[in-house]
Amino acid sequence: MAEPGDTATTREERLALTFVELADTLTDDFDVIAFLDNLARRAVELLDLAAVGLMLTDHEGRLHVMAASDEQARLLDLFQLQNEEGPCLDSFRSGFPVIAKDLEREGDRWPRASQAALANGFHAVAALPLRLRDQVIGAMNLLSAEPGRPGPREVAVGQAFADVATIGILQQRALQEQHLLAEQLQTALNSRIIIEQAKGVLAARRNIDMEAAFALLRDRARSTNRRLSELAAAVVRGKADVADLLAGGQKAE
Repeated sequence: MAEPGDTATTREERLALTFVELADTLTDDFDVIAFLDNLARRAVELLDLAAVGLMLTDHEGRLHVMAASDEQARLLDLFQLQNEEGPCLDSFRSGFPVIAKDLEREGDRWPRASQAALANGFHAVAALPLRLRDQVIGAMNLLSAEPGRPGPREVAVGQAFADVATIGILQQRALQEQHLLAEQLQTALNSRIIIEQAKGVLAARRNIDMEAAFALLRDRARSTNRRLSELAAAVVRGKADVADLLAGGQKAE
């Protein structure tokens, strides 16, 4: 049995802590950049890698370099995006791991990206998808300075990191979308209330029914290229720019 100070025990504890950190994304101050930066640094440390880079999609599905353990890894990921080739892009497009254990021998798969990697001292790579079922939101590059690495164990742990990170990011995105939807609904409700109030003001001022008041409001908004809710708010507040509307002046065409 390993002693408390044993390297294996310490490594297992750090590994467990990393999974806990990756799972803790449902917080008000969640920062996806800091989250991915922490993932990259932890992966380098725990998997004994030379560097790690992470790409993530935006809301339109386009990949962007989001985090890297060092500047060389960041530039290599940018190089892949600019040249539209590389293991990270292949992993993202396929949704499966893409592994090259010796870029000098397997580099013809990505001629430019492989040369760039070798020039920066990276001789092997494992690109892992950030994927949940059919949804792929990015990819992670595990870079090694030695051919033959990372091995199966490191790839398995790296993929576990990527899986947990994907779930956390998707949960956070869903939460943000719910908040945005709630804000949009509240804005719509507020606008509806203002419009109803404006209809009432116009109906009373001009001695017309509510339907006619709404038609008047709608026609003025169209003719002046204003938002209906904005015009309604001006009517309710009795602003000078709608004085003729309130006083019963001629309707706009």
